[in-house]
Amino acid sequence: MSSLRFTKMQGLGNDFVVVDGVRQQVALDAATLRRLGDRHFGVGFDQLLLVETSSTPGIDFRYRIFNADGSEVEQCGNGARCFARFVVDQGLTDKTEIAVETARGVIYPRLEAGGDVTVDMGAPRFIPADIPFVAEADAVVHQLDVGGETVGITVVSMGNPHAVQVVSDVNNGAVERFGAAIENHPRFPARVNAGFMQVLARDEIALRVHERGAGETLACGTGACAAVVAGIRRGLLDATVRVHTRGGGLSISWAGEGRPVLMTGPAVTVFDGVITL
Repeated sequence: MSSLRFTKMQGLGNDFVVVDGVRQQVALDAATLRRLGDRHFGVGFDQLLLVETSSTPGIDFRYRIFNADGSEVEQCGNGARCFARFVVDQGLTDKTEIAVETARGVIYPRLEAGGDVTVDMGAPRFIPADIPFVAEADAVVHQLDVGGETVGITVVSMGNPHAVQVVSDVNNGAVERFGAAIENHPRFPARVNAGFMQVLARDEIALRVHERGAGETLACGTGACAAVVAGIRRGLLDATVRVHTRGGGLSISWAGEGRPVLMTGPAVTVFDGVITL
């Protein structure tokens, strides 16, 4: 048997197990990930974050993300903030702004003086093939048949796929009715994160997200970015928006096509531990 050192962290209630793969050898197969992610028999998490060194010049770390079902995903906004807090608190770097390699490009988290973390999440993408999403042409709003109804969605890639729906009330049951069905819809070959956005004002929204491979979480950073981008493209929102999730608030800014999305919010360490595998 072997042991694994880890840190439990959370960003707005979106919880993570963060594993230092720089100073310890780590071998995580799908079965081990599922055991670690089990909230009754393991540690429990929405995602596991694996910190590794990067072989790319000028890049500080490599960042891998695994869901509780054992699947690997490309990006996680709340996780990116926890990642940045982890590597600084653990003494892996003395930088306050770091370059992190992900499966879908490089992100740049920055620790703010007040304790929050700002992440340059890169520029969003909208071409259906980049999501991926099966569609004949690009459009701001696509019609999707799901659960016997037709809903309007805006598809956005923030390094991972999102389908954002505008609803009159985030608590009206749409998440429960449509979340899993949209995630697994055949027009999304790699599945998708389903976001449900209620516009409160031009600078304020309420958001719930059914995450791919995890179900609904208390917060989703990339989902917040995708929702704000979708709202701006639809003419509903201004360039800087406060996003209210069930776990707390995020600030999201986007200056328009080709520009990066900036996300600012908290990252909190819960406890350190060791588990025998």
